[in-house]
This record gives sequence, structure tokens and C-alpha cells, in this order.
Amino acid sequence: MDHSSHKPLQAGEIIAANVKGADIYGPDNKVIGNVSEVLGNGQYAKAVIEVGGFFGIGVKQVTLDVSRIAFMRDENGKILAYTKMTKVELKNLPQHRG
Repeated sequence: MDHSSHKPLQAGEIIAANVKGADIYGPDNKVIGNVSEVLGNGQYAKAVIEVGGFFGIGVKQVTLDVSRIAFMRDENGKILAYTKMTKVELKNLPQHRG
């Protein structure tokens, strides 16, 4: 997926109401997870990401600083995200304990 035409979200737009459910694309431009919630606000916020699994079985929740995620809107207004981390790297992060 070409993200060059997507509009980056401003820091104030990165709130749970906007980004919850957003697909996260990895370096190979394939969906590697999605945002299940956002903890905190602004540049120090963390996103809880669901990665792996199939139909909810084997899903792991991990947290990642939003500074490591590029949130953007596509040409249809849908919010999505990109990270340089791979699916394997995300899965190797510690389990989120909510």
C-alpha cells in the first residue's frame, strides 16, 4: 500500500475515539495488527495493539509508544497506521496487562 498520499494525523487527533480499530501496517505493507485502545495522551501515549491470532484465538496484546507509529487518514478518511516493526517483533514484546 502506498502511504504517500495519506494525510498524517496531528498529535491531538491520536485519541482512542479516533484510532481504536485502526489497522497497523508493517514494513512489508501488510496488516500486522490493529489498535485496541490508547493509554494516555499526546506524544507520551501508548497504543495497545492486538497482533497475531485467527478469529480472536491466539491474539496477543502488546503496548507500543505512539511515537513509533505513524497514524494517517487514507483518501476515504479511514484512519490507519504504519510502523517499522515487523509482526514478529511486535509478537515478541511483553504481553499487555490491562
